[in-house]
Amino acid sequence: MTTKPLPKRAHLITPEGEQMLKDEHDFLWKVERPRVTQQVSDAAKLGDRSENAEYIYGKKRLRQIDSRLRFLRKRLEQVTVVDRRPTDEQKVYFGAWIVLQDDDDKDLHYRIVGEDEIDLARGYISVDAPLARGLLGKSEGDDVAVRLPKGEVDYYIAEVVYDVPTWDPGRQSTSRWVEE
Repeated sequence: MTTKPLPKRAHLITPEGEQMLKDEHDFLWKVERPRVTQQVSDAAKLGDRSENAEYIYGKKRLRQIDSRLRFLRKRLEQVTVVDRRPTDEQKVYFGAWIVLQDDDDKDLHYRIVGEDEIDLARGYISVDAPLARGLLGKSEGDDVAVRLPKGEVDYYIAEVVYDVPTWDPGRQSTSRWVEE
Protein backbone atom coordinates (compact mmCIF):
# COMPACT_ATOMS: atom_id res chain seq x y z
CA MET A 1 0.00 0.00 0.00
CA THR A 2 1.46 3.35 -1.02
CA THR A 3 0.52 6.66 0.47
CA LYS A 4 0.40 9.88 -1.43
CA PRO A 5 2.79 12.57 -0.24
CA LEU A 6 1.21 15.46 1.57
CA PRO A 7 0.70 18.54 -0.58
CA LYS A 8 3.27 21.27 -0.17
CA ARG A 9 1.99 23.82 2.30
CA ALA A 10 2.22 27.52 1.69
CA HIS A 11 4.05 29.35 4.47
CA LEU A 12 2.22 32.61 3.91
CA ILE A 13 0.98 35.02 6.54
CA THR A 14 -0.79 38.35 6.55
CA PRO A 15 0.87 41.34 8.24
CA GLU A 16 -1.73 41.05 10.99
CA GLY A 17 -0.86 37.39 11.48
CA GLU A 18 2.84 38.16 11.65
CA GLN A 19 2.15 40.82 14.28
CA MET A 20 0.04 38.34 16.25
CA LEU A 21 2.99 35.89 16.36
CA LYS A 22 5.40 38.67 17.34
CA ASP A 23 3.04 39.87 20.08
CA GLU A 24 2.75 36.35 21.49
CA HIS A 25 6.55 35.97 21.42
CA ASP A 26 7.05 39.32 23.17
CA PHE A 27 4.44 38.51 25.83
CA LEU A 28 6.00 35.13 26.57
CA TRP A 29 9.56 36.52 26.60
CA LYS A 30 9.00 39.79 28.44
CA VAL A 31 6.05 39.02 30.74
CA GLU A 32 5.21 35.34 31.19
CA ARG A 33 8.71 33.83 31.32
CA PRO A 34 10.08 36.34 33.89
CA ARG A 35 6.94 35.84 36.03
CA VAL A 36 7.24 32.04 35.99
CA THR A 37 11.01 32.22 36.54
CA GLN A 38 10.40 34.29 39.67
CA GLN A 39 7.79 31.80 40.88
CA VAL A 40 10.24 28.91 40.38
CA SER A 41 12.95 30.84 42.21
CA ASP A 42 10.59 31.55 45.12
CA ALA A 43 9.48 27.91 45.23
CA ALA A 44 13.09 26.70 45.19
CA LYS A 45 13.78 28.70 48.36
CA LEU A 46 11.19 26.64 50.21
CA GLY A 47 13.49 23.65 50.45
CA ASP A 48 13.04 20.09 49.20
CA ARG A 49 12.38 20.40 45.47
CA SER A 50 11.45 16.74 44.91
CA GLU A 51 8.08 17.19 46.66
CA ASN A 52 7.56 20.89 45.94
CA ALA A 53 4.56 21.06 43.59
CA GLU A 54 5.01 24.77 42.82
CA TYR A 55 8.64 24.17 41.85
CA ILE A 56 7.86 21.10 39.72
CA TYR A 57 4.93 22.78 37.96
CA GLY A 58 6.94 25.98 37.44
CA LYS A 59 9.83 24.10 35.82
CA LYS A 60 7.36 22.28 33.55
CA ARG A 61 5.72 25.59 32.60
CA LEU A 62 9.15 27.10 31.82
CA ARG A 63 9.89 24.19 29.47
CA GLN A 64 6.53 24.78 27.73
CA ILE A 65 7.22 28.51 27.38
CA ASP A 66 10.72 27.90 26.03
CA SER A 67 9.39 25.35 23.54
CA ARG A 68 6.75 27.81 22.31
CA LEU A 69 9.34 30.60 22.05
CA ARG A 70 11.59 28.36 19.91
CA PHE A 71 8.61 27.49 17.70
CA LEU A 72 7.61 31.15 17.28
CA ARG A 73 11.18 32.25 16.40
CA LYS A 74 11.50 29.45 13.84
CA ARG A 75 8.03 30.09 12.43
CA LEU A 76 8.66 33.82 12.01
CA GLU A 77 11.78 32.95 9.99
CA GLN A 78 9.83 30.51 7.77
CA VAL A 79 6.78 32.55 6.85
CA THR A 80 6.46 34.92 3.93
CA VAL A 81 4.49 38.03 4.75
CA VAL A 82 2.06 38.97 1.98
CA ASP A 83 1.64 42.72 2.41
CA ARG A 84 0.77 43.82 -1.11
CA ARG A 85 -2.61 43.94 -2.73
CA PRO A 86 -3.04 41.90 -5.89
CA THR A 87 -3.17 43.79 -9.16
CA ASP A 88 -6.67 42.44 -9.85
CA GLU A 89 -8.73 42.97 -6.70
CA GLN A 90 -11.77 41.32 -8.26
CA LYS A 91 -10.03 37.93 -8.01
CA VAL A 92 -9.58 35.70 -4.98
CA TYR A 93 -6.02 35.62 -3.71
CA PHE A 94 -4.32 35.23 -0.34
CA GLY A 95 -5.64 37.73 2.20
CA ALA A 96 -9.00 38.27 0.48
CA TRP A 97 -12.27 38.55 2.34
CA ILE A 98 -14.92 36.70 0.35
CA VAL A 99 -18.70 36.46 0.43
CA LEU A 100 -19.97 33.22 -1.10
CA GLN A 101 -23.55 32.26 -1.73
CA ASP A 102 -24.51 28.62 -1.55
CA ASP A 103 -27.36 26.89 -3.37
CA ASP A 104 -29.80 28.15 -0.71
CA ASP A 105 -28.66 31.78 -1.31
CA LYS A 106 -27.12 31.83 2.17
CA ASP A 107 -24.18 34.22 2.51
CA LEU A 108 -20.95 32.64 3.78
CA HIS A 109 -18.10 34.94 4.87
CA TYR A 110 -14.46 33.86 4.69
CA ARG A 111 -10.96 35.25 4.65
CA ILE A 112 -8.06 33.34 3.14
CA VAL A 113 -5.12 33.39 5.56
CA GLY A 114 -2.04 31.40 6.55
CA GLU A 115 -2.21 28.32 8.74
CA ASP A 116 -1.10 30.29 11.80
CA GLU A 117 -4.14 32.57 11.50
CA ILE A 118 -6.96 30.04 11.13
CA ASP A 119 -9.99 31.12 13.15
CA LEU A 120 -13.14 29.31 12.08
CA ALA A 121 -15.35 31.43 14.35
CA ARG A 122 -14.29 34.47 12.30
CA GLY A 123 -14.38 32.59 8.97
CA TYR A 124 -10.57 32.70 8.59
CA ILE A 125 -9.59 29.63 6.58
CA SER A 126 -6.18 28.39 5.52
CA VAL A 127 -4.94 29.04 2.02
CA ASP A 128 -4.21 25.30 2.01
CA ALA A 129 -7.83 24.34 2.81
CA PRO A 130 -9.80 22.69 -0.02
CA LEU A 131 -12.31 25.57 -0.11
CA ALA A 132 -9.59 28.21 -0.43
CA ARG A 133 -7.71 26.21 -3.07
CA GLY A 134 -10.92 25.90 -5.07
CA LEU A 135 -11.50 29.66 -4.95
CA LEU A 136 -7.99 30.98 -5.65
CA GLY A 137 -7.79 32.89 -8.91
CA LYS A 138 -11.57 32.96 -9.38
CA SER A 139 -13.34 36.30 -9.83
CA GLU A 140 -16.17 38.12 -8.13
CA GLY A 141 -19.35 37.12 -9.96
CA ASP A 142 -18.10 33.62 -10.84
CA ASP A 143 -20.02 30.43 -10.21
CA VAL A 144 -17.55 27.83 -8.95
CA ALA A 145 -17.70 24.15 -8.13
CA VAL A 146 -15.36 23.34 -5.26
CA ARG A 147 -14.32 19.81 -4.39
CA LEU A 148 -14.57 19.45 -0.63
CA PRO A 149 -14.18 16.33 1.54
CA LYS A 150 -18.00 16.02 1.59
CA GLY A 151 -18.13 16.19 -2.22
CA GLU A 152 -18.46 18.86 -4.86
CA VAL A 153 -20.23 22.04 -3.73
CA ASP A 154 -21.37 24.93 -5.92
CA TYR A 155 -20.89 28.55 -4.82
CA TYR A 156 -21.40 31.98 -6.29
CA ILE A 157 -18.64 34.50 -5.45
CA ALA A 158 -20.73 37.52 -4.43
CA GLU A 159 -17.92 39.74 -3.17
CA VAL A 160 -14.12 39.89 -3.00
CA VAL A 161 -12.48 42.65 -0.97
CA TYR A 162 -9.03 43.41 0.36
CA ASP A 163 -10.02 46.09 2.92
CA VAL A 164 -11.40 44.90 6.23
CA PRO A 165 -15.16 44.58 5.62
CA THR A 166 -17.76 45.66 8.14
CA TRP A 167 -18.92 42.05 8.53
CA ASP A 168 -15.51 40.84 9.82
CA PRO A 169 -16.04 40.05 13.54
CA GLY A 170 -12.41 41.01 14.28
CA ARG A 171 -12.62 44.28 12.37
CA GLN A 172 -9.85 46.72 13.12
CA SER A 173 -9.64 50.20 11.72
CA THR A 174 -6.06 50.03 10.47
CA SER A 175 -4.92 48.22 7.36
CA ARG A 176 -1.41 46.89 6.94
CA TRP A 177 -1.64 46.38 3.19
CA VAL A 178 1.01 48.25 1.25
CA GLU A 179 -0.36 50.21 -1.68
CA GLU A 180 1.48 49.69 -4.94
